[in-house]
Amino acid sequence: MTVSKNDLVRTSGRPRVLIYTTLFPNSVDPLQGNFVLERMRHLQPFVDMSVVAPVPYFPRVRLNQRWYQFASVPRSETFAGFNVDHPRYVVFPKLGMTTHGVSMFAGSLRRVCARLRASDYDLIDAHYVYPDGLAATLLGAVLNKPVIVSARGTDINVFSGLRMIRPMIQHVLSRADAVIAVTQALKSMMVALGCPSGKISVIQNGVDSLKFMPISRKSARRELGLPNRQRILLGVGRLLEPKGFQILIEAVGRLRSRHPDIMLLVVGEGPYRTALERQIRDLGICNNVKLAGAQPHEQLALWYSAADLFCMASSREGCPNVVLEAMACGLPIIATPVGGVPEIVVSPSVGKLIDRTPEAFEQAIDESLSRQWNYAAIIAHSRAYSWPTVASEILNIYSEVLTRRNSQRSS
Repeated sequence: MTVSKNDLVRTSGRPRVLIYTTLFPNSVDPLQGNFVLERMRHLQPFVDMSVVAPVPYFPRVRLNQRWYQFASVPRSETFAGFNVDHPRYVVFPKLGMTTHGVSMFAGSLRRVCARLRASDYDLIDAHYVYPDGLAATLLGAVLNKPVIVSARGTDINVFSGLRMIRPMIQHVLSRADAVIAVTQALKSMMVALGCPSGKISVIQNGVDSLKFMPISRKSARRELGLPNRQRILLGVGRLLEPKGFQILIEAVGRLRSRHPDIMLLVVGEGPYRTALERQIRDLGICNNVKLAGAQPHEQLALWYSAADLFCMASSREGCPNVVLEAMACGLPIIATPVGGVPEIVVSPSVGKLIDRTPEAFEQAIDESLSRQWNYAAIIAHSRAYSWPTVASEILNIYSEVLTRRNSQRSS
């Protein structure tokens, strides 16, 4: 049964939902997990929400920049209009991730109980099956609250292959009241892990068509200080080896003799930056590749609109919002067929899916730069992925879970 937003509000009042996730952005790392924030923004008119976003505990000393950033996150804050708590959980280095879920539960329990005393939430909505989902299902069991868990990508694509973590993922899938997968591929993997198919809803990420819309290429380049005459490729993401920016850089090195005006812009920051800078210097293509660093999310439409092609050479993905955002700005896509990408790039009219090699990207970029693309068709395709639609589908799941839980209590 489909329940509209208005019906849900009218029949049961505004659901009170505690969002539980390590992926929520914060004042120290405002670009983290923007897809979680976007989903919440579009649910906000119909749901009362607050956030518990656990952070690993580290002393506030500058021995390591990443750990120092974790230590700098405030215990509580208001971010993007949401009340957010950041309880700490202990990380045991030699034990790896196997203890993270239980540690996260123990570190969060006091804060979540305080939240429940202040406002008796109807359910817990967790993002990431492990470790977040394990902590959330333990909290749900102790506090007698239904739990919904969203699978995002690495939690299933990578962690389910780890011998010690796989049973904990299966435990989460069995105990959660409902499971959301952002791609059909993730659903298939969770079914293979023993989760009933009917328990899993596939709800892809959305894109905000008001925030991401095409801007005149000339205007966008002028505002960003980019040359008008160059052919610009764009990659967006964390600078990590699995994101494959090193593959794009090598492809540009191969293309430079045929396209001396080619430029690759990489928007993002991360620990792989030093290796990429070294690769650029070694290939002698400093004038053809620019690492632009992290950019505010609200400025990304400018970068998409300034480019000719969007390129993504990831080895794994969930439902990458960067692909949806690029398409919403009219960019053709060249990408590896990983995760949910084949479910988005479904036609040669919107892009190409290719092997994860510099040679494949070299050929695809060369062909795509000489092709006449139907930019209006690309934008129209992106309109199928809207956050309001996502919000409506999430509200249906909230309603079904709460109705089922109330029926169980009555019986």
